[in-house]
Amino acid sequence: MRESRAAVTLGDESLRMPVAKRPLLVVADVAATYESAIIALSNVTMTVREGEMVALLGANGSGKTTTLRAISRLLSAERGQVTRGSIAFDGTSTLRLGPADVVALGVAQVLEGRRCFPSLTVEENLIVGAAGGNARRSRVGDGLQRVYNYFPRLAEKRRVAAGLCSGGEQQMTAIGRALMANPRCLLLDEPTIGLAPLVARELFAFLRVLNREEGVTVLVAEQNATLALRYADRAYVLEHGTVVLEGTAAELRERDDIKHFYLGLETQQRGRSNAYRAG
Repeated sequence: MRESRAAVTLGDESLRMPVAKRPLLVVADVAATYESAIIALSNVTMTVREGEMVALLGANGSGKTTTLRAISRLLSAERGQVTRGSIAFDGTSTLRLGPADVVALGVAQVLEGRRCFPSLTVEENLIVGAAGGNARRSRVGDGLQRVYNYFPRLAEKRRVAAGLCSGGEQQMTAIGRALMANPRCLLLDEPTIGLAPLVARELFAFLRVLNREEGVTVLVAEQNATLALRYADRAYVLEHGTVVLEGTAAELRERDDIKHFYLGLETQQRGRSNAYRAG
């Protein structure tokens, strides 16, 4: 990951000031269940504007994954369904569309756990993403070059089976595969799980570069609130399938409840206090 352009532009302050634009993704009062019985979402309302990088925060089981799957129309693959509300991308309702139709609109998702095809080479995995986006054959080469420019390590591994690559390389492959569909909006589900802290930071730095330099709108579900709030413009916090907080990243970083429950400051302070008493 460290070879990507994100590492080069990590300290570029100009990348932190996006221009607010029109709403691109609008999720309104969405409820969802699994197997018509298990309530996963009860009230999710959020707006992602064109050109923004938005974080979706919450503990494990709070509904982050379900929200992303509802947007990308992948809930049915897990025996889930949206039971109430509306989801629109660029003014088009997506609730009656299939996953491929949503990709064609310009939405691509990177699933949790990377989900590479282990027996296919890195380059073959990337080409699968181009097929999902209905890219013309003449543009596949341009898409590959774009991915390799961002992730030079993948160019070195292009003929290697993805299953033999490191976790960081597999995550690069998964993101690169989504980029091959040339999305306007990129959804990422827990992209830093299993990655070393340095690689996780470089991944978020890359997402910010992609967002600022190419204008790709990013919605990322992430448990690491400290990292997400460092790079995102705004954030929503989910609890038990409901949006309970929203605001700019700077505002949420200063809230005591966010500090205690999501940034881990309460635990750190307790640890220092115990260490003092033990000494």
